[in-house]
Amino acid sequence: MNKKQVIKLFEEQKVRMEWDDEKEKWFFSIVDVCGVLTDSKDYLTARKYWNKLKQRLKEGKCD
Repeated sequence: MNKKQVIKLFEEQKVRMEWDDEKEKWFFSIVDVCGVLTDSKDYLTARKYWNKLKQRLKEGKCD
């Protein structure tokens, strides 16, 4: 198996993770991490938060 996909709990919220054997690194779902850090009530709210943050980063508004 090349990749391992797991779900970890952080403060009782799910965070999706995937192991890449080739790079020997864990990759985390940024939407899930944003949801945990902002205490979002659901996936849609966390996704909207990430989309807005990503837009602001591209525009240089979050230095």
